[in-house]
Amino acid sequence: MSTEPAGEHGGSGSGRRFEADLRAMTRINLRPMASPMPLGFFTVAIASVMTGCLQLGVFDAAERRAVALCVLPAFALQFLVSILAFAARDVVAATLMGVFAGSWLAYALVTGTGAAGGARVLGVFNLAFLALGALMAAVTRPKRALWAVIVASLPRWAATGLGGLTGAEALTRTAGALGLVVAVAAGYAAFALMLEDMRSEEVLPIGRSGPAHHAVEGDLAVQLRNLERQAGVRRTL
Repeated sequence: MSTEPAGEHGGSGSGRRFEADLRAMTRINLRPMASPMPLGFFTVAIASVMTGCLQLGVFDAAERRAVALCVLPAFALQFLVSILAFAARDVVAATLMGVFAGSWLAYALVTGTGAAGGARVLGVFNLAFLALGALMAAVTRPKRALWAVIVASLPRWAATGLGGLTGAEALTRTAGALGLVVAVAAGYAAFALMLEDMRSEEVLPIGRSGPAHHAVEGDLAVQLRNLERQAGVRRTL
């Protein structure tokens, strides 16, 4: 019987090649980074204030383009947050921030250009966002900061969508008021996360539970559990 390693030669002329066990020589490098979520939440808050004020009539119709230009940078900021969240292995936060980024870009382009049928198109867009938001809310409850912002956004997307389709002024005003509620929820989440990062402990309640709680309170072994099965390490998504 041959004593040569199986990884060097195939067996019995079958032509099949066996790879050596590489686990002992494999190293996975992790790079710590600052949380991008405060930036994402503050961006949601500011953009929601601007669009909410437009819906409430604080800005008149002639100022729609100026509002769109103010909202446009929210796309770049939240797209950046999404990329960093993917790098930090948080697919839920990354997906939410990426979708938010796309929504601000669509809003800014449609509103800023005054595209024909823009109100109705954005109405359907917001209703589609409502369906996505409901799905996101179902899986983000352990991350209470994200969950609270999504839950606060759901009625706003509904009112904005229906207002755009029907042209009902009351629904548009309601959506504007709900936009300010979203801004408060997002602003609180951003401020609480910044305080937590600065003091290395929870200062304002965020309400993490389940895996989200263990991720912050657990030791390094908890963070590395099942790492070999995560995207970027396994062979396929």
